[in-house]
Amino acid sequence: MADFQVPVKLYRIGEVVRYTPFTRQTIHNYTTMGLIQEIDWTEGGHRLYDESVFERLKMIQDMRKTNSLIEIRKILSASGPDTDDTQRKAV
Repeated sequence: MADFQVPVKLYRIGEVVRYTPFTRQTIHNYTTMGLIQEIDWTEGGHRLYDESVFERLKMIQDMRKTNSLIEIRKILSASGPDTDDTQRKAV
């Protein structure tokens, strides 16, 4: 049997909104703040997110119960490369 590679599914912002309780504006704001990160862009300039965005949004949703967005950004920045301060501007 020949090896084959299934491409990773990328989600446009509308799909992320459809599958989560977040609005389009919230997803945009979280991206701008560095809480989540787009993986790629379409030729038309639309952001594309991979499947990890859903886990990340769930983490943010859970942390929002007890933390501000600034605190969440600090926590997520310390825990991994998804919010690299060199790529994102501070809140």
